[in-house]
Amino acid sequence: MTTDGFLNLNKPAGMTSHDCVGRVRRLLKLKRVGHGGTLDPAVTGVLPIALGKATRLLQYLQHNKAYRGTIRFGLTTATDDLEGEILHSRPVPELSLEKVQAALPKFLGKIEQFPPSFSAVQVGGKRLYELARKGEIVEVAARNVEVFRLEILDWRPGDFPELDLSIACGAGTYIRAIARDLGALLNAGGTLACLTRTESSGFLIEESLSFEELELQLQENKFCPILPSAVLGHLGAIVLSPEYTKRWFQGQRLPIPETPIGPEEESSNPIPEPPYPLQVYDRDGNFLGIGQVANSETSTILSPQIVL
Repeated sequence: MTTDGFLNLNKPAGMTSHDCVGRVRRLLKLKRVGHGGTLDPAVTGVLPIALGKATRLLQYLQHNKAYRGTIRFGLTTATDDLEGEILHSRPVPELSLEKVQAALPKFLGKIEQFPPSFSAVQVGGKRLYELARKGEIVEVAARNVEVFRLEILDWRPGDFPELDLSIACGAGTYIRAIARDLGALLNAGGTLACLTRTESSGFLIEESLSFEELELQLQENKFCPILPSAVLGHLGAIVLSPEYTKRWFQGQRLPIPETPIGPEEESSNPIPEPPYPLQVYDRDGNFLGIGQVANSETSTILSPQIVL
């Protein structure tokens, strides 16, 4: 059984992403295991796991993510979720869905966001959560993030109303910060009550495996890692001749006579301007790694970046 590829893990609550990597490493008896995007311990859902040689491909995965979460109003906490100390608690039965709907558009598109005090953002070589646990208050600059979709799934009125949202966003977006800032904008206070990541790096929760399902597949010898080609479709691809394949494994830069095909060949996505990464295959359809396309004075060059 080949173990080079990816695992779409449905992370349970109560485990860190590092814990999940360790458990996968033990189950598959692998040394090289990595994850593609940290999830807080309380958060569940999609955690992309790279296995074996595929750990070198993590940097080339898509960055967009999607979540399903619940915001509780009338409450603020030190961590911007229910894991932290309660800072303020005040019933807000007057808060209506109409007010929330009017405020949500301010969180769509490209926005500025301050990371939560308890987060993995580094300042001076220290994680914010490490500093916060010591009681150190650190000012962090706002970050530019992008939110593509905010869809209301449910609304439960009351003294501490709750809003269920479906959120699609770019890398670096904190859903806890959206909960905090939406509550502040509504003058009600808000914190993240629960969160599930439904999509990450092209992996969908509907296709994910729990640890129990993974263990069963391993017992029945049915586990098969996801091939790199299944999750790198956002990149272009090129097929090498036998001679070029030989030179590729020798680490040589290859002149290519014409522009390679673009992402998911049949799509209308434009091919980017060089330099850009590219999937590389031989004529038998075997994935050879990642190359970088760049222009020289006389031709277009494919340089090996990751050779598998």
